[in-house]
Amino acid sequence: MVNSQVVVDPQVKNVLEALKGRTINHVYFVACGGSSAIMYPNKYILDREAKNLTSDVYSANEFIHRNPKKLGENSLVVLCSMSGTTPETVAAATFARQKGALTVGYTNQPTSPLAIESEFVVKYEWGTESVAFNTNLGLLYQLTFGVLNVLEGNDKFDKVINSLTNLQAVFEKSDVQYKDQAFQFGQDYKDEKVIYTMASGANYGIAYSYAICILMEMQWIHSNAIHAGEYFHGPFEIIDKDVPFIILLGLDETRPLDERALDFSKKYGEKLVVLDAKDLDLTGVDEDLKGYIAPLVLNNVLRRYAEQLAEARNHPLSKRRYMWKVEY
Repeated sequence: MVNSQVVVDPQVKNVLEALKGRTINHVYFVACGGSSAIMYPNKYILDREAKNLTSDVYSANEFIHRNPKKLGENSLVVLCSMSGTTPETVAAATFARQKGALTVGYTNQPTSPLAIESEFVVKYEWGTESVAFNTNLGLLYQLTFGVLNVLEGNDKFDKVINSLTNLQAVFEKSDVQYKDQAFQFGQDYKDEKVIYTMASGANYGIAYSYAICILMEMQWIHSNAIHAGEYFHGPFEIIDKDVPFIILLGLDETRPLDERALDFSKKYGEKLVVLDAKDLDLTGVDEDLKGYIAPLVLNNVLRRYAEQLAEARNHPLSKRRYMWKVEY
C-alpha cells in the first residue's frame, strides 16, 4: 500500500483513497490531441506492470460512440483537457459517470466544465513556471503507479514518486545539454514542408504529440507519427536524403525497434534528427524506472526544439488558422 511518508500530490491521494476497497478491472484513458498523446506512456506502464488490470487509450468522441461493453462501475476513467472545455472530453466524462465509472478529470482549470463533470479533479500546472512533479505527465504517473500500488500491491510507487521529485533537475540539465542542438534544429529545418517523427513503446505518444500538435497544429508543417514497428510495413518507402525524420530512441523494452528503424534510415536518409535517451543525464531517477521516465524528459527536449523552430520560422506556437477561430 501507499507509504504514508511518501509525498504524493494531495489531489491524486484523494483518488487513491477512493479506490481502496473498490473493485476496478479496467482503466480508460480518454482525451483528444496532445492530452490524449500524454496518456500513451501510462498505457505502456499498465501493460508492463499490471497483473490483472487492463487498460485502453481512447479519443474522447470515439469512446462515447464505440461505447465499450465492459465500461461500468468497475471502471476507472481518466480524462484530460488543459482548458477543461474540450467538448468531446467533457461529454465523455458525463457518459462515463452515467455508466457508473469512477472518473478523474485532469485540467489546468479547476472550475472548468470537465472539472464539474468529473467525480475527482486533478489540477496540473502548465507553462514556464511549472515544476515537473506537478505537470500533467508528472501527475498522471503518480496516479498510474498509485493505482497499481493500491489495487495490486505494485512496489514501484515510492520509487516513482522519488524519481518525479528529482525530475525538474533532470529537465533543467537537458535544457542546457540540448540548447545549441535545439537552436541548430530551428535553423536547419525552418524551411521544410514535411517532418516525420518516429518512436515506439513508451515514447510513441511523445512522437505522436509532436507530429500532430507541434508540427501540424502549431507550425502548419506536414507530418505523421510513425511507429518504429510499423516502419518496415509501408512508411520506409518515403525515406531518402531529402526527407526529414525525428527519431526517438527510448530506454524501455521496445528500444530494438527504434534501433532497427534508425539503422535503415541512416543508409538512405540524411536529414535525421536523433534524440537518444541514453544521452540524457537521468541522475535522481531510479534505475528500474528510466525506461518509463525517459518519455517525460524527451518531451521536454522536444519542446525546446519546437520553440527554436517557431522562432526561426517567425511562426509563434500560439498561431492558429482554424482552432478556436471558426466553427467546427
